[in-house]
Amino acid sequence: MVEKEDPEPGLGEVVLDVKGSGLCHSDVMEIESYGADWMLGTIMGHELAGVVSTVGPDVTEWKAGDRAAVCPTYSMECPGFHYDGGFATKHLSPAGCLVRVPDNVGWTLGAMMTDAGMTSYHALVRRGGATAGMKVGLIGLGGLGQIAARVAVLKGIDVHVAEPKKDVWPLAERLGVTHVVADVAEWENQNFDLIVDYAGFGATTAGALRAVGFNGTVVQVGLGVSEAMIPLGDMVSRKSKLLASRGGTKEDIAELYKFVAAGDLAPAVTEITFDDIPQGLADLAANKVAGRLVALI
Repeated sequence: MVEKEDPEPGLGEVVLDVKGSGLCHSDVMEIESYGADWMLGTIMGHELAGVVSTVGPDVTEWKAGDRAAVCPTYSMECPGFHYDGGFATKHLSPAGCLVRVPDNVGWTLGAMMTDAGMTSYHALVRRGGATAGMKVGLIGLGGLGQIAARVAVLKGIDVHVAEPKKDVWPLAERLGVTHVVADVAEWENQNFDLIVDYAGFGATTAGALRAVGFNGTVVQVGLGVSEAMIPLGDMVSRKSKLLASRGGTKEDIAELYKFVAAGDLAPAVTEITFDDIPQGLADLAANKVAGRLVALI
């Protein structure tokens, strides 16, 4: 816990009163893996939304009282990593990073859609090119996978999920998923058009490459491990593509808000308080969280 002076906006900047701030496995990685000296003293949290309190002298598109969220991958610098993030009462953001939050979207999902939503949507739709009628596999039904599954169902896609935690299988059924398996290895030679790996444990990536059909695509999102063995023989013989996906765009977030506002997208999420954030991060690290955690501030 640190105390800092309230930020003052400069040119091209906006200050938000933070209302919702999501917890992410990237936060755990930041603590456990990165730990670089240049990050010491930086307030974490890259999934946030709130109310504009003050704006810089040249900012005309935003005003006090506007509901806004921050796109964490709008530029090369990400809140919570390169500058103070959303585990705070106030947040200083470049005005260009902001996305309008509709009045009928609450702060919990308003925050959650900026990373868990955006990242899953971008990998599925933008990078993977998922469209109606395709046979698509999703590896992992956590915070990202559940959003991708529901969006895919809404788009008329034949959705299959690989998820080892059988206690979340009923969620897949409620989302409209066609079928669930415990291990991606069960999909071998099943001729998927697209598989998105939200887990990223090496064996999941390799299994996905053995499950897609000719000219199939695998999109890698999860980073359960930083290095993996790739079955090049399967990849070359199928002429398959392996693409990486990270983050997304403000347009992705805006599209997701439409689903939320219409009542079509309501992912599993647990609301916590600001004081609960340390324990929430510990629970994420221990793999005890189903869905997503969002702190309401």
